[in-house]
Amino acid sequence: MTSRKPWNQRLAPYLFVLPNMLVFGVFIIYPALNGFNISAYDSANGRTFTPVGTDNYEKLLTDDEFWEAALNSATFVLAFVVLCTAASIGLAVLLTQPIRARGFFRAAFFLPVMLSPVVVGLLWGWILEGRSGVVNAVLGQLGLPEPDWLTSGPLALGVTVFVGVWMHVGFYTLIIMAGLQGIDDSFYEAARIDGASPWQRFRHVTLPLLRPTTLVVVILSLIAGFQAFDFIYTLTGGGPLGATTLMVQYVYERAFRPPIQYGLAAAGSVVLFITIFALTVLNFLYGRRKESV
Repeated sequence: MTSRKPWNQRLAPYLFVLPNMLVFGVFIIYPALNGFNISAYDSANGRTFTPVGTDNYEKLLTDDEFWEAALNSATFVLAFVVLCTAASIGLAVLLTQPIRARGFFRAAFFLPVMLSPVVVGLLWGWILEGRSGVVNAVLGQLGLPEPDWLTSGPLALGVTVFVGVWMHVGFYTLIIMAGLQGIDDSFYEAARIDGASPWQRFRHVTLPLLRPTTLVVVILSLIAGFQAFDFIYTLTGGGPLGATTLMVQYVYERAFRPPIQYGLAAAGSVVLFITIFALTVLNFLYGRRKESV
C-alpha cells in the first residue's frame, strides 16, 4: 500500500499553471463569455447598455452585409483548408526525402510563418499592385495579360486564399513532417516486398497512418481560416465592394466604425464562435469514428 503524497506536493503542479490560467481566464475566457452577455444589449459608446433581447440576432438575419461576409468566409475557409491540407502533406513528403539542400527548403517554407500578418498583407499588396506591381511588370514584359488582382472581386478573394496558404502552410507542413517521422519503416518495407509502387505506398500506407495528424491540420486550418483578418485587411481592406470581407472584419467594423453597434458586433462574434466550435467538434468526432473503423 502506497502512502499518499503530502498536500503541498499535490498542490505544487497546480500552482505552476495558476499564473497562466489566470491570464487565460482574464483575457480569453471572461471576454468570450461576456460577449454572449453583450449580444443581448445595444450600445453606441461602450458605457451605457440597453437590453434588446434577441434583436441583434434578428438584425443579423436581415443584414445583407452579414450574409455576404458569411458566404465569403465559407468560400475562403473551404479553399484554405483544402489547399493547406493538400499542400502541407505534399511538401512534408517531399521535404522528408533525401534531397539536396533539404534544410534550406525547410527553412524557406517555414519563413512566412514567422512574418507579421500585417507585413504579409502589405508585401503581397505591393507585389500584386495593378500598375507597378512586380507580378504584372513581369507579365507585361512577357506580353501576357495583366490582371487586376486586388480590384476584381472573385480574383481578389482567390488572392487572399493564396496569401493565407502561403503564410500558414509552413507550420502545417511541420506538423505533417512530425507525423511522417512517427510512421514505422517496417510498413513501407512490407509494402515494397508486396510490390507496391511509390504511389500505392503513399495512398495505402502514408495517408491512412497520417489520418490523426491530418485531422489536427484540418482543425487548426479551419480555426485559422475563420479567424483570418489582419493580412486581408492590409491587403485588400475587405474590398472590392466587400468581396473579401470575412466574418471577423464584419464584427470589427460593427464594433469600431461609426455607427458603433457593440451589441450587433457581439452577436456576430457569438455566431462565429458557435460555427467554429460546431465544425471543430464535428471534425473531431468524424476523425474518432474513422480511427475506430
